[in-house]
Amino acid sequence: MSTCAAVCRVAQAGVLRCARPSDIWFKPALSVVAATALPALSLLVLGRLDLAMYPIAGAMSALYCHHRPYAARCQTLVWVVLGMVGGLAVALLTAALTTNAAVLVGVGALMAALQKAVCDATRIGPPASVVLTFISSTALFLPQTPAQVPGHVGLALLGGVWAWLVCMAPGLLRPHGPERRATAHALDTVAGYVAVSETAEVRVEARAAAAAAVHAAWQCMPAAGARGDLTRRSLRRLVACAEVAVTAPGDADPERLQAWARNLRGSGPVPDVGLPVPDSEELLDVDAETTVSPQAVWWSRHNLLAPIAVRTGIGCALAGYASLALGIGRPYWALVTAASLYQANLTLTRRRAVERVVGNLIGVLAFAAVVPVAHLHPAALVLCFLAFCFTAAALIGPNYWLHTVCVTPMALLITEFARVQDSVQLITGRIADTLVGTLVGFAAALAVTNRRAGDRLEHALTALEHAHAHTAALLAEPDPVPGALNAARRRLGAALVELRASADTAAGEWWQHALPSDRVVHAEQSGHQMLTEALRRQSPASLGPGAGTTGQDARA
Repeated sequence: MSTCAAVCRVAQAGVLRCARPSDIWFKPALSVVAATALPALSLLVLGRLDLAMYPIAGAMSALYCHHRPYAARCQTLVWVVLGMVGGLAVALLTAALTTNAAVLVGVGALMAALQKAVCDATRIGPPASVVLTFISSTALFLPQTPAQVPGHVGLALLGGVWAWLVCMAPGLLRPHGPERRATAHALDTVAGYVAVSETAEVRVEARAAAAAAVHAAWQCMPAAGARGDLTRRSLRRLVACAEVAVTAPGDADPERLQAWARNLRGSGPVPDVGLPVPDSEELLDVDAETTVSPQAVWWSRHNLLAPIAVRTGIGCALAGYASLALGIGRPYWALVTAASLYQANLTLTRRRAVERVVGNLIGVLAFAAVVPVAHLHPAALVLCFLAFCFTAAALIGPNYWLHTVCVTPMALLITEFARVQDSVQLITGRIADTLVGTLVGFAAALAVTNRRAGDRLEHALTALEHAHAHTAALLAEPDPVPGALNAARRRLGAALVELRASADTAAGEWWQHALPSDRVVHAEQSGHQMLTEALRRQSPASLGPGAGTTGQDARA
């Protein structure tokens, strides 16, 4: 009764609320099932289900990149596959060279820190680095000989190639799908901002979300290529309409924006809405230089995010060693639990710790309920595994605790591919490692401070001030170079998005020096006002003299 009451209190606090799933929840869910089913069922037929772990490791790459346009997905997914298979290869080679558990935990912690740093710096995910860490950490404790490593890595590479094909296949039928969804999300988010009539604080939050959605939609466009493509040109017009609506919400019609979004989510043609205003062709220009590329600023982001990687490495190592000291038996579970906790700041990390513990505890109950069925036949074991794969992938993102409920039995079932194991021992070991990994991992997060969150905020403020000054200088010119003002306005918009993300991250980090909150508010206000002036200069018919930031927004 007390446990139920505790869960209810946590749920009421908002940690375990059930959020609306992602618009593309079915994409990773169907893809990972298709990618893992083929190797698992094939090896089942061949009577070598003990080898299924290796191709499934590569096939887990199918969880990634579903929000990216196919031109960008083609390249990024190759790197994901190489990262997944490369991590597995290092882990298997280490396992073949030593059976010293302390060494294996140390290698696993170093790999977890590296995977966290790379995924955060390149903004890969969801599910970010935790799947790579799960694969490599598990492989470290698989019995292995040097002669077996090439064959097992080859199986993983085959699984990764198949996952790449699965993720790219929808592009044959719906080549503009990712761009349509990004544009629809931008239109819906902007419509929500236009329609909001809450307090000034809520309006400011809605404006920030709308600006971020529009920025993300523009980032999809250069990656899509094909500037002459009529469909993408129509999509750029819709994004331009959303952009104008963010700047002049009083003149926008939220119902029309939502209607366009609904049309984009269907299979019909893209609505041809024309230009937001006559003679505003420049608004549609998309240049890679006008958007912030994660790859272009990789090292800068890595520098600012380094404390999170250090937290990950130390926390994973301590969690693994604590599990070893307690004799639980599977230190890689504690290591992966610790790795899954670390988010952008301590507030989010604390929330993730609660979600992880609750999800794992419910997940082992789900495993206990399904394991009698899974033990009936190897085919039943594979089908149960695939079912949990589907639900876990469908719940990635806003419902992490529910995602963990499904991941836990999936991870426990895959350990039985090689041989049937004692279910009670698996359950008790999983619970113990979850608690150890969470407690030790969060303690490490408290110990390793992240003062660079404030540095990142200062960096974002400086970038915004430079973008603001550059845009103001162009507005002062009677006849700026064609395209220069549009490029400057896009850079200013990107800087505003980065500033808001940096401010939110820094606000949730403990042990932080005083943040320049007033400076952030002023910079955001002046930045949005400058965007209004730039857009008015580019298309004077679109914005009247009173357009732009509302009084409520300005007061906030």
